[in-house]
Amino acid sequence: MGIFSSLFGPKSKNPTSFEEEKRIALDGSDEERRGLAQSPSASREILCYMAVKDKNEDIRLLLAERLAKLLPDLCLDKKGKVYKYVVEALSVLALDEVIKIRVALSSSLKDYADAPPDVINKLARDIERQVSEPILRYCIALPDKELLEILTSAPQDWVVEAIANRPAVSQPVSGAVLQTGNLQAGQDLMQNAGAEISLEDLKLIVEKAKDYPEWQKPIAMRKNLPDEIVKELCGFVEESLKTLLLESTNLSDEAMMEVTSSVVRRVEFADRKKEKVQDRVFRFLKEGRLDDETIQDALSVRDNEFVMCALAALIGTTTQNIRDAIQLRSAKAVLAISWRAGLSMRTALRLEQELARIPYTDIIYPRGGTDYPLSQEDMEWQLNFMNIGKKHNV
Repeated sequence: MGIFSSLFGPKSKNPTSFEEEKRIALDGSDEERRGLAQSPSASREILCYMAVKDKNEDIRLLLAERLAKLLPDLCLDKKGKVYKYVVEALSVLALDEVIKIRVALSSSLKDYADAPPDVINKLARDIERQVSEPILRYCIALPDKELLEILTSAPQDWVVEAIANRPAVSQPVSGAVLQTGNLQAGQDLMQNAGAEISLEDLKLIVEKAKDYPEWQKPIAMRKNLPDEIVKELCGFVEESLKTLLLESTNLSDEAMMEVTSSVVRRVEFADRKKEKVQDRVFRFLKEGRLDDETIQDALSVRDNEFVMCALAALIGTTTQNIRDAIQLRSAKAVLAISWRAGLSMRTALRLEQELARIPYTDIIYPRGGTDYPLSQEDMEWQLNFMNIGKKHNV
C-alpha cells in the first residue's frame, strides 16, 4: 500500500465508520466506492488512498478534482498529515496513465497560486499539450527555474508560445524565450504587457526586427520604450510606425531633434546605396565624417559592405582582410578592429551584434558602460594574429 499503508492500522476515532470506509475502499463495489468518493464525511486519508489505488479511472478522476479543491483550506497547515497525503496523492495522479485525469488535474490547478511545486512541475512537463499548456500559460506557481529549464530543452513551438503569453514573464524568462528563435513567441512577448524585457533583449529585438517586419509594429507599440530604442527603431521602420512611436513616447525636445536628425541621415544614407561603396567611403573620409555616427547609420540600414570598407579605410588595410576577420566570429577580434579604427566601444558592441553576428552568449560588453574591456596588449595581439598592422594615415 506504499505511502498510505499507515492508514490501515488501528484507529481510535470513530472506528466503526473508519473500518467501513476501509472495507469499501479495498473491496467495495464500483457503486459503493463512487458513493464513498463523493461523501462529504468520508475520511480524507481514505480518499487519498483511493485516488492512487482505485482501478476505476472515473473514480480516480472524481477524486483528482475533489482533492485539488481541498488544497486551499489544507494549505493553512502545510505541515499537517492530511496535507501531506493529499499532495502525495496528487503527485501520483499527475503521472496517471489516463490522460483525462491529468487534464482534469491541470485544469483544477492552473489558477491556484499555491499549488504544490512537485505536482505543478510534473504537469508542466507532460508530453500531452492539453495537460501541460494550461500550466505553462497560466499557473503562477510554476517558478522561473522550471520555466528556464523547459525553454533550454529544445521545446516544441507551442510550449515557447505558451510561456511567452503568461500573465507575468520575468526578464530572464523573456530572454530565454527570445533565444529559442521562435518568431511567433517573440511577437507574443512584445504584445504581452506583463512581460518584462531587459534593455539588452530590447536591443536584440530591434536588431531582429530589421529582418522580421512582423516584429516592427509590436515593438513600436510597446509602452515605455527607452529613448535609445525609439531612436534606433525610427531609423528603419515605416512612416506610420514612426508616428506611433513618437506619439507613444515622452521624448524631450532634445531627444526628438536627435531622432529627427537620425532619421534624415539614415534616409539620405540609404538613398546613396546605389553609388559604388568605395566612392561613398572615400567621400565620407574626405569630409571627415567616417566616424561612429556614420558607421552606426550604415549598420542600421544593413549596409554591411560599406561598414567593412569603412573599417578598412580607417585602419589602412584591405576590405578583404576585414571580411576575413569578421568571418572568424570572434568578439575579441571585432573589438580590436573597432579600437584600431578609432571607434567607440558602443560602436564595437553593435559591430559584434550586427556585423559579425556574434552569438548572444559570447558577446563582450563595455567596461563601466563605455570603455573597452580588453587591454591594449590583448587587442594588439588580436590584430597581429589577423595580420592587420598598425593604423596608417589615409
